[in-house]
Amino acid sequence: MDQYILRMENIRKTFAGGKVVANDCINLNILKGEKHAIVGENGAGKSTLMKILNGLYQPTSGKIIFNGKEIIIDGPSIAAELGIGMVYQHFMLVPTLTVAENMILGVEPKKGLLLDLNKARQDVINVSHKYGLDIDPNALVKDLSVGMQQRIEILKILFKGANLLVFDEPTAVLTPQETKELYKIIDNLISEGKTIIFISHKLEEVLAISDNITVIRRGKDVDNFKTSKATKEMIANAMVGRAVLFTTKRPIVKIGKEILTVKNISVKNNFGVMKVENVSFSIREGEVLGLAGVEGSGQTELIEALTGLMKSEKGGEIKLNGNIISNVSRRKLNDAGIAHIPEDRHKRAAISQYNLMENFALGQHATIYSKNKFLINFEKIKNATMKYILKYDVRPIEPELKFGKFSGGNQQKVIVARELEKKNVFIIAAQPTRGVDIGAIESIHKMLLLEKEKGKALLVVSSELSEIMNLSDRIAVMCAGRISGILDRAEATEEKIGILMAGGKINE
Repeated sequence: MDQYILRMENIRKTFAGGKVVANDCINLNILKGEKHAIVGENGAGKSTLMKILNGLYQPTSGKIIFNGKEIIIDGPSIAAELGIGMVYQHFMLVPTLTVAENMILGVEPKKGLLLDLNKARQDVINVSHKYGLDIDPNALVKDLSVGMQQRIEILKILFKGANLLVFDEPTAVLTPQETKELYKIIDNLISEGKTIIFISHKLEEVLAISDNITVIRRGKDVDNFKTSKATKEMIANAMVGRAVLFTTKRPIVKIGKEILTVKNISVKNNFGVMKVENVSFSIREGEVLGLAGVEGSGQTELIEALTGLMKSEKGGEIKLNGNIISNVSRRKLNDAGIAHIPEDRHKRAAISQYNLMENFALGQHATIYSKNKFLINFEKIKNATMKYILKYDVRPIEPELKFGKFSGGNQQKVIVARELEKKNVFIIAAQPTRGVDIGAIESIHKMLLLEKEKGKALLVVSSELSEIMNLSDRIAVMCAGRISGILDRAEATEEKIGILMAGGKINE
């Protein structure tokens, strides 16, 4: 059995006094030098299992055998000493510190009693050169792209001597270009003799870069595949326990009057840089307009102007049902019937320390969930929350559990449920299935298309072209803050969209 670097045997983990079973006697075997994917629905227990491996949780029962020896990992520092490192989906970085300062946290080099920052910077340069992950040790983390921040996380654990690296949803927030760069990094790490475990919802990604696949469903390991013999359908069926549709049929809906009209709006970011310039488009009843583009092309600023979170410059105009709504408050926009599923649920949609009920009521606590001007009707909130937990299959069924304790995909389901269930005429869905498993993607797509059938107007913003093409009636493409073209879905191809994303023109 010495070909295995890791064996986790009959791992069981429960919470809430045994009421919630996250891991139910899971077995995981990892070969030295392999790329092993762990897949499963949101809330299946994948991240919990990896947090046990990294010492953040202690198993209720079961054992861990690492490099042939049974071990107890009772903290992340013990995992680091053993050579186990984890790159989390939500990075553990201090934005106001430099790359070097973040890298050495917990293992600070000293000259006498003082911190030796010169040695820290040189150490960063040395380890980054060794693994081909060059980065400026003096750069502030807050000024770096998401892809570069992930690079720092990888370097942090390599700096501490990791031989087994765990990636939790490594491409969930990366652009396509950054994703390709990460694939190269993983291959380089394997050539250096490292072993990789990664959690992913993206089946194309799993098939592209893994050697073996373990499927976890409802806390149990239900299947194992050699990647060379696996298909998307096999993996999806094992994850969900049924056949999964990879595309959702768009309903035939009569397109009605204009709901949203955007005319020549421009938006500056917080640093005064113009990120959206003279953008115009409209969306009608029963229509889905997809918005594609390389991330950073102005989509975020456009959405925030539409939702009252950023101001649009003078000269532009936004109308909802014929009424001007440019630069009005978020509450007034909410009352006017705008629903918003934001691209960053932690920043714009939820409060992690609040429980599920409290997060579900956000934005409506002063209206439909209030007894009077001063009191909130918590019984009404709880009844509604339980109804939508079941309708949207949120797991676990614990309305008083803190939002931050739910898996990323189940958090997303809560935000989608809250926004779709409120009274609305126009829905903005930004990255609606980011970090969500294949079964939940299918479910969320059906929910959005049901809103189309109801005659709602929808703007779907996504970095996944397959999602844009699956849901949209028309597709607008942004490049460098401008709309570079709008295509009818019937004429749209990935090639044409790619040309517009790069700022090119399509030959008629």
